Amino acid sequence: MELGRVGIWTTAFDRHPSREAQAAAHELEELGYPAIWLNEAIGRDPLVMAALLLAVTSRITVATGIANIYARDAMTAAAAQKTLAEAYPDRFLLGLGVSSPALVAKLRGHDYSRPLSYMRSYLDAMDRAPFNAVGPTKPPARVLGALGPKMLKLAASHANGAHPYLTTPEHTHMSREILGSEAWLAPEQKVLLETDPSVARAIGRSAISYYLRAPGYLANLRRLGFDDDDWADPTAASDRLVDAMVAWGGVDEIVNRVREHHDAGADHVAVQVLRGDQEIPLAEWRELAPALL
Repeated sequence: MELGRVGIWTTAFDRHPSREAQAAAHELEELGYPAIWLNEAIGRDPLVMAALLLAVTSRITVATGIANIYARDAMTAAAAQKTLAEAYPDRFLLGLGVSSPALVAKLRGHDYSRPLSYMRSYLDAMDRAPFNAVGPTKPPARVLGALGPKMLKLAASHANGAHPYLTTPEHTHMSREILGSEAWLAPEQKVLLETDPSVARAIGRSAISYYLRAPGYLANLRRLGFDDDDWADPTAASDRLVDAMVAWGGVDEIVNRVREHHDAGADHVAVQVLRGDQEIPLAEWRELAPALL
């Protein structure tokens, strides 16, 4: 599987009809982007959406970043992964994660007390799952949405690598040291083509506010040197936190942040373009393509 050095991570498709998302995926492929990353929250099923995008493209890889392991059992996830891997060889990457208590315990009613143990058991169950259909010719790849040292170690031992979300180049460096040299490392990076600091930070604050209520993300931010003062009000994150999480400015500033991840050990950077509205950021993807690719 060829992920390339830079891909596109987006939540924008959920706000538009599927046919518009398919057209956007086709344009991303024409622009030369090698991968599209889809999230899972309370919108479309990312595995179904991946199939819709794969069906209208011919080269681009579609990845989930991440599929919530509490949303489907291990046998269902394994069957979906093998189905897509057989139909579209080397073009579907299953990213799996434990999500957050709000989406797991509060919304779905599942036990979130031991997410690391649950992930380990889930991966083992996927590997044991029967599949009575024509499958792929080789074991399909998977990555884990990993932030902390223990989940990163699991990503190296039980998957092909890690897809950290809401992180910094410093976290990428730490992750590479934990993963070792062989595992894939594909962090997400939020970017914004906006040079006005007040506008950029307002959009950035809105984009990260949800995660400042999630214990796993807060624990990781503390590991990176941030503290409660940076999110005393989750809707009003500090400037230093916003600037660390969101690369804003012109094309050069965004390219520099992506380069910092690569220099820190990333194989691939999943770039999430923010806009401050619900439109698909086609104009921004077009503007960034020559510099990022």
